Amino acid sequence: MGELDGKVAVITGAASGMGAASARCFAAEGARVLIADFNEEAGAAVAAELGERGVFRRVDVSREDDVAGAVGEAVERWGRLDVMFNNAGFGGARGPIESISEDDYDITMDVLVKGVFFGIKHATPAMKAGGRGGSIINTASVAGIQAGEAPHLYSVAKAAVMHLTTSVALELGEHGIRVNAICPGVIATPLAVGRRSVREEQVERLREKLGRYQPIGRVGEPEDIAHAALYLASDRSGFVTGTHHVVDGGAAAGRAWSRQHAISTEAGPIKLYRPPGR
Repeated sequence: MGELDGKVAVITGAASGMGAASARCFAAEGARVLIADFNEEAGAAVAAELGERGVFRRVDVSREDDVAGAVGEAVERWGRLDVMFNNAGFGGARGPIESISEDDYDITMDVLVKGVFFGIKHATPAMKAGGRGGSIINTASVAGIQAGEAPHLYSVAKAAVMHLTTSVALELGEHGIRVNAICPGVIATPLAVGRRSVREEQVERLREKLGRYQPIGRVGEPEDIAHAALYLASDRSGFVTGTHHVVDGGAAAGRAWSRQHAISTEAGPIKLYRPPGR
């Protein structure tokens, strides 16, 4: 018995990285998965790995008709929709605030916020019609929790995804539809490197450079996010909604203890205040 036996999932941004890892994980646990991505070659390759449990559809999440079509195909092909994982994303506009153009702003928000909104909007009636409830999962980020972790608009967009998740969870709970967000930290993907197409050695350098700063001692892997998504997609999380699951190796909690110690040692001993008589 798999965790997702009999369930049907749509995963956006599933041609690579966290989405592809989640597609493989979901299929291994018994789900049928529609891989929604604009990268046709990579998306089709992931679907081929999944065999009869996977199918690819080209989707631009910033276009409502594309997202609606992905949901519609999943329902038409398999008769139901149980999981909608709104995962597609990119780094968005970068640079100082005065350098960001209106077009940069629009495409960033279109993909990172509007794409999630479209996924929730079109998954909702499909899940209601099934009468079994469902799970909507949105990829947010630790950048939505604290500033300084990512470019301005990426951070703002991910904060919006978190708030949208909580707000919609309050509406859909009475229909048995759970809505939760995952907030990844640094994950070893091309997005973390800052490019869509990178060599494996570039990802490995990221692991080496940033891993020592994480309290857990390494950066995240796509499978770490896939396992969190599996929990939220499965019936094990049946009493969980409106939450933000931080999966970041402890980075949002603070600097690794050994790094703190190294810094305090460099600064010299700390003199503690002691009240008179102590």
